[in-house]
Amino acid sequence: MSALVSLWRRVRALPPLRLDAALALLVMVVQLWPFLSRESPHAASWHWWGYAVVVASAVPLVWRRRAPVIVLIVSLGVIALYDVVEEVPAQPIWYAGLIATYTVAAYSAPLLRMVMLAVSVVGGVLLVGSSDTAMRGVVLFVAAHAIGRASAGSRAVTAALEERAARLEDERRVEAERAAERERARIARDMHDILAHAVSLMVVQAEAGPVVVRIDPDRAEAAFDAIAAVGRDAMVQLRRTLGALKEDAGVRTPRPTIGDLAGLSEQVAGTGIEVVFESSGESRPLLPDIEVAAYRVAQEALTNIIKHSGATRAEIRLIWEADTLMISITDDGRGSGVFLPSGGNGLIGIRERAAALGGSATAGPRPDGPGFRVLVRLPVSEAVAA
Repeated sequence: MSALVSLWRRVRALPPLRLDAALALLVMVVQLWPFLSRESPHAASWHWWGYAVVVASAVPLVWRRRAPVIVLIVSLGVIALYDVVEEVPAQPIWYAGLIATYTVAAYSAPLLRMVMLAVSVVGGVLLVGSSDTAMRGVVLFVAAHAIGRASAGSRAVTAALEERAARLEDERRVEAERAAERERARIARDMHDILAHAVSLMVVQAEAGPVVVRIDPDRAEAAFDAIAAVGRDAMVQLRRTLGALKEDAGVRTPRPTIGDLAGLSEQVAGTGIEVVFESSGESRPLLPDIEVAAYRVAQEALTNIIKHSGATRAEIRLIWEADTLMISITDDGRGSGVFLPSGGNGLIGIRERAAALGGSATAGPRPDGPGFRVLVRLPVSEAVAA
């Protein structure tokens, strides 16, 4: 069975003109078979006219797809001349006419194919002398027409399915490209947050180093240790982030979570800014993307405090509500205009992270005193359900 299927696929892969030429040759051989299998009662051999009609009715099938109506007219017209002479064998079935009728039904317009079917049936009834032969011819031509219509419907369904498959493939490709763009944007945000935070801490510690060395050597040693620790942590996070770009990446370091915020607060505290970390409400499990977003939001806000605010104290508060996690990062600095939502890539990244998860972010001067506040709302109900 598999061999037959393979053979059929190879045959269908041939160019249409070659297939039709092979079909015309096969029809010619089949319709010449009565000349070879029977002896002529009238003469030593059958009249040459019969051979000519058989060949002339089959040859036009080579062009049946290009001009189906003309092929049908020529084949039927030639077949009608078969009985002009008597020294020809009877043809049980005129396969050339049936195949031409099938082709017209499969490839022609509705009106044209109905007209040609009527011409074929009426012409066959008028030309044959026997009612049995006429009825058989009508049935055969109507059946050929019906098979042609079924074939056309099957091709239309196949074409529609192929078009749909191609459209779905295009949609999948576009979605894959969008997903890749989103992933690149996420990686770019992560690298910005990691590098900005680490470099800011290291610059603050390094700038204070020469002064502290002369005044308090022990504190200077602690500052250099803090620089090394921040650098090592940044390298680990960069490896983890860039590992997402490798298809054959092995086991990766876990992504940051809300539980790492305490360690982040300790890093910032090493720059001389007092950092207070608090959590209120009932905590609950979160989706990994929400945990990463919460960590990065706090990291970026603390980086802005170190770089721009001149603050001496910062507070990170996690407020757990029924379906929302509120993250509030405040400081007692000067609240420079660079923190306004219209300026700075850091705050843009914070807003994009929150919006990507269905949340929101606001930033501006504190309403209860000097300083600046970043307030981020992240939904948690979906995380709990998941």
